[in-house]
Amino acid sequence: MPGENLSREEARERAALLSVDAYEVSLDLRSALGGTTGDGPRTFRSVTTVRFRCAEPGAGSFADLIAPSVTAVSLNGRDLDPGAVFDGSRIQLEDLAAENELIVDARCAYSRTGEGMHRFVDPEDGEVYLYTQYEPADSRRVFANFEQPDLKAPFRFEVRAPEGWTVWSNGAGELADGVWRFAETKPISTYITAVVAGPYHHVTDTYSRELPDGTRLEIPLGAMCRKGLAPYFDADDVFLVTKQGLDFFHEHFDYPYPFGKYDQAFVPEYNLGAMENPGMVTFREEYIYRGKVTRTAYERRATTVLHEMAHMWFGDLVTMEWWDDLWLKESFADFMGTFSLVEATRFTEGWISFANSRKAWAYRADQLPSTHPVTADIRDLEDAKLNFDGITYAKGASVLKQLVAYAGRDAFLEGARRYFKRHAYGNTRLGDLLSVLGETSGRDMTSWAKAWLQTAGVNALTPQVLLDARGRVEELAVVQEAAESHPTLRPHRVAIGLYRVDGGELVRYARAEADVAGARTVVGELAGADAPDLVLVNDDDLTYCKARFDETSLATLREHLGATTDPLARALCWSALWNMTRDALLPARDFVALVTRFAGAETEIGVLQMLHAWARTALVRYAAPVWRPEGERLLAECALRELRAAEAGSEHQLAWARFLASVASGEPEFALLRGLLDGAEKIDGLEVDQELRWDFLEPLAAHGLADASVLAAELARDDTASGERRQVRCLAARPSETVKAQAWAAVVESDALSNALVEATIGGFSQPSQRGLLAPYAGKYFAMIERVWAERSIQIGKDLVEGLYPWLQDSHATLEATDAWLSAHEAAAPALRRLVLEARDDLARALRAQECDAAAA
Repeated sequence: MPGENLSREEARERAALLSVDAYEVSLDLRSALGGTTGDGPRTFRSVTTVRFRCAEPGAGSFADLIAPSVTAVSLNGRDLDPGAVFDGSRIQLEDLAAENELIVDARCAYSRTGEGMHRFVDPEDGEVYLYTQYEPADSRRVFANFEQPDLKAPFRFEVRAPEGWTVWSNGAGELADGVWRFAETKPISTYITAVVAGPYHHVTDTYSRELPDGTRLEIPLGAMCRKGLAPYFDADDVFLVTKQGLDFFHEHFDYPYPFGKYDQAFVPEYNLGAMENPGMVTFREEYIYRGKVTRTAYERRATTVLHEMAHMWFGDLVTMEWWDDLWLKESFADFMGTFSLVEATRFTEGWISFANSRKAWAYRADQLPSTHPVTADIRDLEDAKLNFDGITYAKGASVLKQLVAYAGRDAFLEGARRYFKRHAYGNTRLGDLLSVLGETSGRDMTSWAKAWLQTAGVNALTPQVLLDARGRVEELAVVQEAAESHPTLRPHRVAIGLYRVDGGELVRYARAEADVAGARTVVGELAGADAPDLVLVNDDDLTYCKARFDETSLATLREHLGATTDPLARALCWSALWNMTRDALLPARDFVALVTRFAGAETEIGVLQMLHAWARTALVRYAAPVWRPEGERLLAECALRELRAAEAGSEHQLAWARFLASVASGEPEFALLRGLLDGAEKIDGLEVDQELRWDFLEPLAAHGLADASVLAAELARDDTASGERRQVRCLAARPSETVKAQAWAAVVESDALSNALVEATIGGFSQPSQRGLLAPYAGKYFAMIERVWAERSIQIGKDLVEGLYPWLQDSHATLEATDAWLSAHEAAAPALRRLVLEARDDLARALRAQECDAAAA
């Protein structure tokens, strides 16, 4: 990674000096086929012609390129010595003219890490598939360019590919004389250009809409995946959501989709959920479901489709100037993804999932030492890579949800419309958006932005109830708190709901909206109401906060949480209880008890699956070590009970089956899993498909009950790319010193594995049931992280530093070892230190929670 970074100041200086008129990129990908290439990386030819202007003729600058070699460089007709001007990541350009033409002929490397031009060989049939992934700055691994978002330009691609392949890019393409040539794009940033090539299974459709001016908009639609996934590809549902989204955005944005066609490729070994390349969106292929999944999985896919579609306007049409304002695209896309999901598709419960799942990501990120304002301080590309986090996405989306309430829905959407028309194909900063929102809402957006976008941290809101002699509410107040590290108390528009137990149900009987500001706010509208059994601050999820409970409310939830009739209110209560568990205010064993008592009655499948994940985390991270065996027994008994009680063939039954596999720890669970695998056991309605088989095999492997021969036999049954990943994970999960040493060496000492297999190996390596077996790797971790950060790509370095942190050695000794490394490596890369600091904070939080749990014994 040294030498590949780009600072914000360098980008600003270059943007002030240069403006780009056009790119022509020619790629020869025929080398993707064939055998091994010897000791060096497999490469392809990349020829780039860039036409650009210089504001100060005679000045110098640089172009970006990460490539094994450069064959030729020509600047304004002068041949430059590649060895003199190319250092492996930059091409130095001196004595620039007012108008310039740069031609670079290079050998670029195919990727195994999901960065740049990724090459995947399908083990099922030997077919080769290519796709690109660039954000934030990996297009320079495929062609020479000026790699920063504010140097936009039109792009024209041409690609030579193996015979029989199809190639796609941002623009429409045609094959002639063995060359795929693509229509010139509108001015776009380098990081959203794209190429997808291979023998993909391809399905087409068309979107049509009459525009306000009477013309008809026709958008060709395409969807593609590997041939091996074609039997599972429900393209009709993808197209349905796509058309619903295009209808929604055309209706509300008043700016026709500007990029011609709309292709969506589901690609293998993808690092992200998806990427908003205009006209050629890429998704991880796990969104094509090989087995039965719950409605939540389809909802998540639909949200992702709509998130990426929103980017066509927020991010692609109008792009942030630098990564500081990444929120201008990601926060908006995250918000608009759920906004459009609820209003335009069958997933009308989307805000429940947002409140319960998406916000949980934000709350965690906002309490890490690396938390930052939504508008962040991004010094360089390494900072940018790590800033695709819960703050930029989920907190930003939560704040925008509040902004809609603050500015008004109509004013918000009108502001968006003006923003697109005013800045189309340009770049913006925070002030550009605030100015249009100020115009349309008539409100002072500066103070709102300062409180919500330019300060970090999450506030906690707790109700205080004073009853009069008649047992009615004399005064109800909301107390606001903030962490010492981020002491800002913000203005909140909240709803406060009063609930009581009535006929065995917990129902709301009073509600008031109020503006909460400062340390304590009295809500006068609720004075005189009957005494509540439960006070829910932030009812209806209007603001971004950690809701707390008074003692009466908490006691009510312990007995009646499952009787809460409103699903959103119930989800908010669960979320608040989880935050209390993480903050060491509620013992982990109490949270587990609530799950075992009430989760079986949860109607919302997304909430149920979130509860399963939280319960397991509570057990393995936040419970006192001495209590864990009891907690394992309780969760396993609960999973068995609810699995057998669930409706035959229901998604709840499937969720409980997967949860049972994740918490299995004793012979009753293992015997059932083995029986379900070999057919000796049957549960009415439960179809044990291939994906569920792997789910059942992993805990058996981790407990020494499925050896390598069993896993080899399963791979023979599922000899696919998905099967290979699942087998690799299971192999690394086995409880053996030799196995752990081999897994460690495979990811730390070698770079032979692809990104997907690195992820699978790490996932199998770290098993909570194997804390003693993994103890020797704590010291090895701190000895290797600086080296791997220097030697590996940012993505793989991040995977290793995060995934191998010895959190299972949850002791103060591990905390001290982390502190010792941080003290001894103050000069380490800031992005690396950030990852270690985050892991340390998670461990410190876990230790505090364990102390809280132990005190409850």
